[in-house]
Amino acid sequence: MADPSTYRPRPGQVPDSPGVYRFRDEHGRVIYVGKAKSLRSRLSNYFQDLSALHPRTQQMVTTAASVEWTVVGTEVEALALEYSWIKEYDPRFNVKYRDDKSYPYLAVTLGEEIPRVQVMRGRKRPGTRYFGPYGHAWAIRETVDLLLRVFPVRTCSSGVYRRAQQAGRPCLLGYIDKCSAPCVGRISPDAHHALAEDFCDFMAGDTQKFVRRLEKEMARASQNLEFELAAKLRDDLGALTRATEKNAVVLGDGTDADVFAMSGDELEAAVQVFHVRGGRIRGQRGWVVEKVEDLQEADLVEHLLQQVYGEEAPAVERASQGSSRPERSVAATSPVPREVLVPVLPADVEQVEAWLSGLRGSKVRVRVPQRGDKKALAQTVLRNAEQALALHRTKRAGDLTTRSQALQEITDALGLDSAPLRIECYDISTTQGTYQVGSMVVFEDGLPRKSEYRHFSVRGEDGDGARDDTAAIHEVLTRRFRRYLEDSARMGTPELGAGGEVPATDGHAPGRFAYPPQLVVVDGGPPQVAAAARAMSELGVDDVALCGLAKRLEEVWLPGDEHPVILRRGSQGLYLLQRVRDEAHRFALRGHRTRRSAGMTTSALDGVPGLGPTRAAALLDHFGSVARLRQASVEDIAAVKGIGPATAAAVAEALGVGAR
Repeated sequence: MADPSTYRPRPGQVPDSPGVYRFRDEHGRVIYVGKAKSLRSRLSNYFQDLSALHPRTQQMVTTAASVEWTVVGTEVEALALEYSWIKEYDPRFNVKYRDDKSYPYLAVTLGEEIPRVQVMRGRKRPGTRYFGPYGHAWAIRETVDLLLRVFPVRTCSSGVYRRAQQAGRPCLLGYIDKCSAPCVGRISPDAHHALAEDFCDFMAGDTQKFVRRLEKEMARASQNLEFELAAKLRDDLGALTRATEKNAVVLGDGTDADVFAMSGDELEAAVQVFHVRGGRIRGQRGWVVEKVEDLQEADLVEHLLQQVYGEEAPAVERASQGSSRPERSVAATSPVPREVLVPVLPADVEQVEAWLSGLRGSKVRVRVPQRGDKKALAQTVLRNAEQALALHRTKRAGDLTTRSQALQEITDALGLDSAPLRIECYDISTTQGTYQVGSMVVFEDGLPRKSEYRHFSVRGEDGDGARDDTAAIHEVLTRRFRRYLEDSARMGTPELGAGGEVPATDGHAPGRFAYPPQLVVVDGGPPQVAAAARAMSELGVDDVALCGLAKRLEEVWLPGDEHPVILRRGSQGLYLLQRVRDEAHRFALRGHRTRRSAGMTTSALDGVPGLGPTRAAALLDHFGSVARLRQASVEDIAAVKGIGPATAAAVAEALGVGAR
């Protein structure tokens, strides 16, 4: 635990200008990012008497070992840089908004030559337009099924599309007129792309244009006595009407707005947003946030807007840049609406509006609804947030307290100086000594941090694998902490009190193993613990605690102890260690299966110098099998297209073929 006075900047060193600041811990890891209108006045607040600080702020400044800052020209630039650094460094003391579930979107891949309509989850992809999010995937499929009568856009996968092309016959949807069948040339790529654009226009809220067009075509067909066509158009019109009715009209003036609401307490909050486009609710999304920062509601709203629009706007910009076809204006495709309705105005509302307007390409207003339909809708969103918070508390009752209790029990049982906020666990998976794989899983603050999980292919002294689990554990721990020492040396561990002004991009990206754990757990008993301790001792790593968890009796073993540490059955500390151990076992088993599957599908031609996958496939196509290839002469091998004399000789040598 550091004393903030040891790294406090000298008087007058911090400029009285807008900027962004970063606190780092003793290992150089960024633990907090913030912005300020005046860096001097803002940073001075952190270095007052500790008793006057909020408890979470106290923990942050005593965990930190240095502070640095970057001066920018305007507060809008500070807002953008703060968001960029939070996404880059993922500081543990910054507020984090976590989706309470993975929301499905209706996606149209306009960047492809033949666009496809599909359900998508996860990260936004360039060249794709998204609608939603929706509460359930079946709601998307119901809507799409209705709209395919009018907009028969491709919905099949790439594999189905290619097979239909090769066979010259469309799939079932093509036969029942729910696909225009571009795979067999019933419609040109340009005409199909225009059809996909019409689909997007309808989903974006421009519905009346298509309704009026169908009504005119239906009337014309009826006048021409084309009653079958008129009946089909009538059914199409009914499908559009039903698809439109699925989204109730909530604002009569065709408003485009996102309506946010928040409900919470001192520890956590639930956030809900309704996406309203063309006066209709087009999607809903929710988050649950743990308040690791000492923030007011206005600050939470500002961070929320950064999270929502900072994530989505770049994907739209990349999509417009990646498409070779004419695109709509940025405002027309931007996820940022004309109006953002929030429960409380952000502290720097003018700067937030300027940032959002820059992302949209036109004016954006951020305001609190005061009366009328918008106020009523905001109340509805608030009720959803309250229900989401109640459900979250039911599912995770006491989770924060439980995690803190677990870490404290481990601290007391192992005699640690401080709580192990970062725990790494290692396990080995193998089948009779073959395809040995080691796993490293990481838990921070009692929660898994899957982005830092790692697999190790165990080589052994002779390259054929380790002789047993203890040798494998020794190798894995040696490689992990050797990389830690190398990354630390490359980055340069900051001295206490180091800091000052830094450029917006300092170019020092942390290595994958740059940060050490407070506790290492190995799956096993005394032999495995002794092997891990020997590996760490050989590298001079003496500031990381170590223990092993034996499966049979769930005993905790410390290096050099003759007797295990027994944690009470049902204790939160033992439960956390078991969870960490089980996760390491699961991850090791997955890596082992992947490596074993790859090893079982190798060919005798793999590794032949100068022979890549394409030419190896050509040889197998020509001869039919490796067995027949072994019977061929070097001259026969060289006669295959793309195979020269040198490669043929290398293949013959690898397969033991003698020249004839």
